[in-house]
Amino acid sequence: MVAVIGLGNMGMAMLKRLIASGHLPRGWDLDPAKREAARQAGAEIAADLATSLAEITLFSLPHDAAVAAVLQEALPALQPGAVIIDTSTLSPRAVRGFAEQAAAQGVSYLDAPVSGGPAGAAAGSMAMMVGGDAAALERATPILQHLTARLLHIGPSGAGQVAKLVNNLLVASHLVTAGEALRLGAAAGVAPEALLPVLNGASGRSAVTEVNWPRWIIPGTFDSGFSAGLMRKDVGLALALARELDVPLEATGRAALLWQELREAVPDEADFNHLSAAILAGAKP
Repeated sequence: MVAVIGLGNMGMAMLKRLIASGHLPRGWDLDPAKREAARQAGAEIAADLATSLAEITLFSLPHDAAVAAVLQEALPALQPGAVIIDTSTLSPRAVRGFAEQAAAQGVSYLDAPVSGGPAGAAAGSMAMMVGGDAAALERATPILQHLTARLLHIGPSGAGQVAKLVNNLLVASHLVTAGEALRLGAAAGVAPEALLPVLNGASGRSAVTEVNWPRWIIPGTFDSGFSAGLMRKDVGLALALARELDVPLEATGRAALLWQELREAVPDEADFNHLSAAILAGAKP
């Protein structure tokens, strides 16, 4: 049995993917409307959080405090040997504490943030970066293989979160630099539509130029399912980690600052790809 706790864009997409893969997952969210949507999708909805848990339980929650609150109720209800796969993006320090709390109850807690967004979750093509016990990951792999194309065991507890924060710090920076470089090209008379094939066939390419710009920015759809507010949260966690470790971030730190300074042009509820488009359009702090 598998369960998904937290039925936002990512959690719901993972739940539906599990159903499409032949599982009958349990689902739970504080929002009754999301619970009903999960029920209609084919999930089993229990009376409360404690009875929604399973041998393999995935979390998809917004921040450290939400995970702490769920664990407080979930850990006493889980059987020894259960595995929590936490796909939330969190502080590495926090997840190490969560893993210790779980271990005291005989439960394995793996930090397993993902990359690929709701579309990747729905297609089962996400990358999952896992920190924690390798044996627990092996027990969960038959479930996780339906959700991921790349299941990567990074190291001990917290290592998955470090990998995710480094990844998203780069993505946030690439959205800034791609927008700025394409703006230069446009000012010189070469449109982004003409420049992108060049960049993507040469050494200037990145996932932002290969995926984000052609898929969401050029067509103007901006429906990736990942908000600017979530990216700001992840960038903030990366900056906090850098301060904790006394690691200066000269270039990526400046890019991260732009995410805060352009909040008026790109509010938290906007798709995160709007940041790159806003820079192309000349948005200024």
